[in-house]
Amino acid sequence: MIDLKIQEIHIYGFGQLSNVVINDLSDFQVFYGENEAGKSTIMAFIHGILFGFPTKQSSELRYVPKNGSSYGGKLIIYFEEFGIATIERIRGKAAGDVTVTLEDGTTGDEELLKQLLGNMDKGLFQAIFSFNLHGLQNIHQMKGDELGKFLFSTGTLGTERLAKTEAELQKELEARFKPSGKKPLVNEKLKALHELSGDLKKAAAKNQGYEALVSDKEKIHKEIEDISHKLQVVKSEVEKLNEWQKIHSLVKEEKWIQAEIKSLGEYPFPARGIERIEKLNQLIYPYNAQISSLLERIDQLKKEMASIQPENQLLADESKILAALDQIPIYEQLTLEKQQCKVKLADLQEKMSIINEKLHLPLREEEVLTINTNIYMKNQVEQAARKQQKLLEVKQDLEEKFLEEKNALEDLERKVNFAETHMIPAHERERIEKLVSDDSEKRKVEYELKAVQDKIEYFKHSSEQDKKTFAAIKKQKQNQSLAIGALLLVLSLYGFYSKQWILLVIGVLGTLLIVFFLSNNNNNRKNDAKINQALSQLLEDEKRFIQQLERYKNSNIPALQEKLKKDNYWKEQQQLLKIKLEQQQTQYEKVIRKFEELEIDAAENQDMLVKLSNELHIPEYIAQSFFLEAFQLIEQYKLICREKRNLLARVEFINHEKAAITERLTSYAKLYLADVGNDFSKIGYLLRNKIREEHGKVIKIQEKQGKLDDFNADLNQMKLEQAHLISEKKKLLEEANVEEEAAFYELGKEAESKLKFIERLEDIRKHVQYSFLKNDEMERLLQIHNIEERLNQFHNQIEPLSSRLIELQEKLAAANYQIQILEEGGSYSELLHHYKQQKFELEEAAKEWTVFCLAQNILSKTVEKYKNVHLPRMLAKAEEYLSFLTEEQYQRIHLQQSGTGFLIERRDHTLFEANELSQATTEQVYVSIRLALAATLYEKYRFPIIIDDSFVNFDGNRTKKVLELLTTLQNNQILFFTCHTHLLPYFHPENVMYLHKDNVEVIS
Repeated sequence: MIDLKIQEIHIYGFGQLSNVVINDLSDFQVFYGENEAGKSTIMAFIHGILFGFPTKQSSELRYVPKNGSSYGGKLIIYFEEFGIATIERIRGKAAGDVTVTLEDGTTGDEELLKQLLGNMDKGLFQAIFSFNLHGLQNIHQMKGDELGKFLFSTGTLGTERLAKTEAELQKELEARFKPSGKKPLVNEKLKALHELSGDLKKAAAKNQGYEALVSDKEKIHKEIEDISHKLQVVKSEVEKLNEWQKIHSLVKEEKWIQAEIKSLGEYPFPARGIERIEKLNQLIYPYNAQISSLLERIDQLKKEMASIQPENQLLADESKILAALDQIPIYEQLTLEKQQCKVKLADLQEKMSIINEKLHLPLREEEVLTINTNIYMKNQVEQAARKQQKLLEVKQDLEEKFLEEKNALEDLERKVNFAETHMIPAHERERIEKLVSDDSEKRKVEYELKAVQDKIEYFKHSSEQDKKTFAAIKKQKQNQSLAIGALLLVLSLYGFYSKQWILLVIGVLGTLLIVFFLSNNNNNRKNDAKINQALSQLLEDEKRFIQQLERYKNSNIPALQEKLKKDNYWKEQQQLLKIKLEQQQTQYEKVIRKFEELEIDAAENQDMLVKLSNELHIPEYIAQSFFLEAFQLIEQYKLICREKRNLLARVEFINHEKAAITERLTSYAKLYLADVGNDFSKIGYLLRNKIREEHGKVIKIQEKQGKLDDFNADLNQMKLEQAHLISEKKKLLEEANVEEEAAFYELGKEAESKLKFIERLEDIRKHVQYSFLKNDEMERLLQIHNIEERLNQFHNQIEPLSSRLIELQEKLAAANYQIQILEEGGSYSELLHHYKQQKFELEEAAKEWTVFCLAQNILSKTVEKYKNVHLPRMLAKAEEYLSFLTEEQYQRIHLQQSGTGFLIERRDHTLFEANELSQATTEQVYVSIRLALAATLYEKYRFPIIIDDSFVNFDGNRTKKVLELLTTLQNNQILFFTCHTHLLPYFHPENVMYLHKDNVEVIS
């Protein structure tokens, strides 16, 4: 059994849907969306993942995404046998590349998927488990017999494919051959062959001796047929004689038994009469003893019932007594509650005393209850108390703030005075500032002197470095020139001695150049002169700046600058402190103003306290400090007083209820019991026992009355049965036309003998019926006395006939050979070749026609077998569904006696053909057959049933019934797609998923 449920749908890209994930699919999942929301896309996606995407050559839509997302997705499915499996299919070869991953980690491809799906293919899945408007539209377009065939095809394969296949086969047969047709292929071939046969005969007449050979051939062929016929007759007689040897004894016995039965004659005697009358006698005799026993037991029961008499008045008052007894626990509960109330009253009195002690006021309950403690008063008290407390806190804060601000103000005044005492007078400050301004000129001279001294130091250092560098370079150049000069000198001498004057000239010129280079050092001397001139000018500037500084040595400028710096500091401090002093003065004045505002608020709150304390009867001295606490105590005291009054009223009510219960129980005890005192538990126990005893008497009487009724019924039944048995015995005697049992038994023995003969005759006929010999042949064979002699005669005839047949067959072969030689010459051979070619083509066309004919025959037999074997079980389930959908208006579905249609039976047993029903009723028949097919013939495939708006033509009641029917299909998951809002109320909100473009959501 393949049992699966889709739990999750993940679409990577399929049609207009991209990256869509649908989780937690229920057993009955509804997808609602408007047109083009993706319902058909999701259906096609499920088909594609399970069975492969449509190929490019397929007529089905491929749903390749236009937005560039990856093509494919995956399904997460729960298999009862394998657990959770993930089936992923993406773009790939042909139908896409699929990957299957099981819960245990096993992975596979198409082979594993086929194993999971039980080799179910896409066509069969769509035919059985996928509903859409296509099947219903086919119903609307069909008429007459086509509709019945379509419904039958639906009940066989789930679709109209069976009806289409049957029609296609008939079309192919008619395209090849029609008995009175001209255009079919076989008809044309036959006509052409007939014409060729006439031409062939004309050509054959032209050949000498050809007709004689053909005549001889026909004579030989006729003689062969005669001998074959005789040989066949002889062999048939031999077979019959052999068969007769096996059964002739049984046939003779059959004739004898028939004669014996005829001699016994015909007389009336009931079947198994002896056995039946003996059984009746055995049944009649015991009834007398049983009837006597029942009469005695009936009398005994009546006496026992008379001795038992219940007290009817007690039973009549039972409900009142039980109601009174049920009050005993209430009585005890009331007693306990009364004790609790007394304890609470004492506790409340103690609380009232404590509150009086806390308030020290002469409070009286009546006075306290009149005090106004409503929400408004409580709010006023709380506001007044909070304001009083807040005013005290504000006053304390202001006093602290006042002292703080006052001290800060005095401290700032002292600091201002201290800063002013440290400041330099104005005329003294002007003199010091003038002296300090001359110091800036001194600093300028010092800066220029420093710059000149730095330049002098730089020139001195540069001159020394240049001298050292020049000496090193000069020495290196001299060494190089001497080495080159020595080489040139050697070259000159070699040229002179060897008389190579070019070498001599080169050596002399080179030597002269080296001498010139060594003597050229005047540039360095010019540079030294320029440096010395600049250094002399700098030394003169240095001397001049030193003389200027000598004039400023006597003034103490740093001390004066320090004094000005300190004066600037105290001046800034004095200005800053004055600003702070002004700010502090403002703060001080704010504190004074707040004190004035506080006194105004305190006076207003005091007036409010006095007014409220007078209304609450609280003294003013208490209101000043503990106003809120006093109000809360009064409110508490008031609540205690009310609770006390309620408890006193409850105690009075309890006393009244206890008195009523006591009165009722005492009256019933006096009426039905002896003196038992005032113990209510004992009274209740005795009254309940008394009621049980009386009920026991009633039950005993009822039991005995039941037994009495049973005995009377048994007595009547026995009398009826005894009378019936006697009547049956009398009927047996009447059937045999006898009055006494002895005559009946004697007649029975003769009937038994005749019955044995008949049974033996039936046994013989069972053996004889399997023989191929007919009755007239058996009568003829009965006349033969010596069967062996007759068999020998026939065997002697077979041998010469067989020899003659072989001889004639050889002659026929020789004649055919001579005719073939004649036919191979001239136009006759061409016509014969064309004739045989046409004959071959006719045979091939006939073979094709035969193939389609056999296919039609096989299909018919298959349909017939299906009707007789599988269809009844499916129809039984379809009838159940149809009866439910039509509210038992239509109850049965019958097969046509011939053909492949159905008859629908209404409640009043009227039969209708499919085309006679209304459109909606026909659709209900279609739905019933489709669902029954999935529930019976394909019950081992528990696949999801996918329905796409298949019931839009139903009215409200029909829609409700079909949806109720779908909920009963517990073995299959239902995926229901719809665009109609009026269907949504039929489903649980949590089972409905709303489809929007590129989005799926669940709205509860």
